[in-house]
Amino acid sequence: MAEEGRYVPEGIADEFTQGEPARGAPASGEEQPRPSRPSAPALGLVGTLRWMWRQLTSMRVALMLLMLLAVAAVPGSVLPQRNQDAAGVIEYLADHPTAGEWLDRAGFFDVYTSVWFSAIYILLFVSLVGCILPRSMAHYRALRGRPPRVPFRFDRFPAKASATTDASPEEAADAVAARLRGKISWLPTFRVDRGEEPARGVRPASATVSAERGYLRETGNLVFHLALVGLLVSVATGQLLHYRGQAIVTEGRGFANAVVDYDTFEKGSWFRPESLMPFSMTLDRFVSEFASDTVAFAQARDFTAYVTVTEPSGEQRPETVKVNHPLVVDGAKIYLQGNGFAPDITVRDAEGELAFSGRVTFVPQDTMYTSRGVVKVPDVSPGLEQIGLVGYFLPTAEVEPDGSARSVFPQPVDPLLVLEVYTGDLGLDEGTPQNVYELDTASLTPAVEDSGERVKVLARPGETVDLPDGLGTLTLGEELPRYVALDLRHDPSLGFVLVFSLLALGGLTVSLFTPRRRVWARAYVAQDGATVVEVAGLARGDDAGLQAEVDRALAAVPDPVVERAPVVEPDPVVEPVETRTRSEKD
Repeated sequence: MAEEGRYVPEGIADEFTQGEPARGAPASGEEQPRPSRPSAPALGLVGTLRWMWRQLTSMRVALMLLMLLAVAAVPGSVLPQRNQDAAGVIEYLADHPTAGEWLDRAGFFDVYTSVWFSAIYILLFVSLVGCILPRSMAHYRALRGRPPRVPFRFDRFPAKASATTDASPEEAADAVAARLRGKISWLPTFRVDRGEEPARGVRPASATVSAERGYLRETGNLVFHLALVGLLVSVATGQLLHYRGQAIVTEGRGFANAVVDYDTFEKGSWFRPESLMPFSMTLDRFVSEFASDTVAFAQARDFTAYVTVTEPSGEQRPETVKVNHPLVVDGAKIYLQGNGFAPDITVRDAEGELAFSGRVTFVPQDTMYTSRGVVKVPDVSPGLEQIGLVGYFLPTAEVEPDGSARSVFPQPVDPLLVLEVYTGDLGLDEGTPQNVYELDTASLTPAVEDSGERVKVLARPGETVDLPDGLGTLTLGEELPRYVALDLRHDPSLGFVLVFSLLALGGLTVSLFTPRRRVWARAYVAQDGATVVEVAGLARGDDAGLQAEVDRALAAVPDPVVERAPVVEPDPVVEPVETRTRSEKD
């Protein structure tokens, strides 16, 4: 047996492992040092950075980052976002004080501008670019290459066929080559090389054909990934340059395309107010249609806003804005988001002085346009308490015997204004912004009847009614103006997003459905004087149409006599050279 502590390869007899020790080795009987375990060389800073770059630019990491980006975008669609619904964020924080605080610290209410979302976005962009560049170079070199030479043996290929013909080998090979190239010269089906092969062993000299197709598969794959990069750049550019504004416009009035004229306005980091086109728009009238039949009673049929757009040159043109049919001005789309009633309300205080006069926006709460609104009257005479009115506007009112009222149709057939009255400090003099659609009644005193119920003021168009407790009077105008909620959006990247999305879809389709095939053909004169034509095919992966491709190529031979038996090849004189390329082996 071999000495303890020495490495002896398995299967080697002991007599072959014993002998004189190697030069420099310890003599027999001396304690031999245990060999140290091999250790890998240190990567160093450059090696570590190179390893990290290779990991980042691998397709596996790119797919993981793409999936991670999709998962990271989920909170942005589930939780309210500050730039879209600031009031919803405040409400969520109030309802979930503990969880909301931690979510806010982690940026879940500003997902798309958070550090972690931006980091994933940038890493995905870098990963795709680093993955695409080397693959593009390799694909370019492959496109400039030629089909591989004809293999010596055809019997090992999954698709093969042979036939005999009276045509010469050159004619048969030319016919197969023409069939593989296709009918369109500038867009060949296969890339074809027509060649000659000298005699080898018992095989005579042959005319050969090498053909290859399927490079569009990798082209489509690269187009898909390039389109993803284009989508990332387009979306990022759109977020930096976009702007969006909302405005409430009543009939007979309008707004100018300026930041200060919008009720709410959000913009990207690179947006500049001077880039806005100085046009203006006036709402001439608003028309709504509702079904009055019993089958689809009160269902909306149509909403149309008739507007007049004034260009910076002073030119005016009439336009219409409908649901799902926005108006396009200077690349910005103006959408019709909502509508309602904005009745004229006039309030005089106890001294008879005009305290409030204007149109008040009432927001619909249901399909019958039961609309809620608030009237804040801070400008009363000195020494008088401020007045707050909150209630509903009913387009078609139906008053119940108990005094309650509701709307039974969205059109103003029998309109009625129902308001509750509050007095006290409205808090407007403190300079703190308030929601114009809400009245904070916590510090206000409601007007109540002797029974303790709150007083309700009812007014119809053209009526003037007294406010309780001698607070003054309220007048509802004869006309009932309508208002529309307009949403103006401008995103210069939308066209690019559409183009890159279509490119990604097209590239993915080409990549998935383009077969990668190689076809070889050999024609030679057999001992009986007939020309033998052999065709074989090879595909990357499973390809159900490969045999049919081989049969079509063989059918191009003049007057073929097809032999369905497997191709039997003579033994080669020399060992054949491997015909697979490096990419096939990988």
